[in-house]
Amino acid sequence: MKDNNSATASSRQPLHTRSAGAGLLWGLLGVAAFSFTVPLTRIAAEPGTLSPLFIGAGRAAVASVLAGLLLLVAWRRTRRGGSSIRAHRPGPSAADGSGALPAQLPTLPRPSVSQGLRLLVVAGGVVLGFPLLTSYALTQTPASHGAIVIALLPAVTAAVAVLRTKERTSPLFWVLAGLSAVLAVVFAIVQGADLGGIQPADLLLFAAVCAAAIGYAEGGVLARELGAWQTISWALVLSAPVTLTLTIIAIVEQPPTGTVGQWGSFAYLCVISMFLGFFAWYRGLAIGPMAQVSQIQLVQPVMSIAWAALLLGEHLDVPTILCGTAVIASAALTVRTRLRS
Repeated sequence: MKDNNSATASSRQPLHTRSAGAGLLWGLLGVAAFSFTVPLTRIAAEPGTLSPLFIGAGRAAVASVLAGLLLLVAWRRTRRGGSSIRAHRPGPSAADGSGALPAQLPTLPRPSVSQGLRLLVVAGGVVLGFPLLTSYALTQTPASHGAIVIALLPAVTAAVAVLRTKERTSPLFWVLAGLSAVLAVVFAIVQGADLGGIQPADLLLFAAVCAAAIGYAEGGVLARELGAWQTISWALVLSAPVTLTLTIIAIVEQPPTGTVGQWGSFAYLCVISMFLGFFAWYRGLAIGPMAQVSQIQLVQPVMSIAWAALLLGEHLDVPTILCGTAVIASAALTVRTRLRS
């Protein structure tokens, strides 16, 4: 890595070379890819088959191999030179997410030292934190329950982005962000009432939300400096020593066995949820405005609950629907307040 921060000056500003509509469309594509994560994790994590550690670490380990191969191909093409290759370090134009396009594959900005440290933050949030925490949580709770607790993610992401980018917001924003958190806790209590209140799985899900929010916000800023696919690829490669080690430990402790459907679910988590989905998501955040694109996350729990009902046959009772609607509505008000402030 080289110590070059020339791209950071524009990292806090949305790009205007592309329309906001393009950012929303790319964001929606990413969210659609992520919406299968919760129900498919639930399928893969059936007791006695694939362990939560193997699912959480293994999907990141597989994705890190894919990311390493992609970076290697881009590096080789960059060294090869030619008129179609931009060998110099890109400025703000790299942040429009065009790095996700095959035609721009040769562009490979090398992260600076400070960017490398921030990539470790992204890795801790979306490569290690969220996958591991949700994998363990979804062995103990239905996918629909997990999807609605994770509905808190848009508001938390917005809050982290405000703190990260030093944007000025109204007091109402913080009031609504707190309300979203309270509603999510109430939902967890309602769902776990017959078991004595909040369960360990709920605490894991709340921690997963915080981890993902940090990774999303920091990754969105980095995508404006490095490019969309470059950001997630570097984060995966930097975390590879940890994820590969944890995967080996998981295999030794509990050799993975599963049905075709479980292995297919695991493959989706590796290739789409952990890798390709971030191409679109970070590209949408990079095009921005980041706050507006973050609203797209509000449809994710709705889609996840629908997939859980279709794929897992989970029953949608009235409390689940009402609590889910309340959490989503509160998160929507929070993000809209931020946009207006």
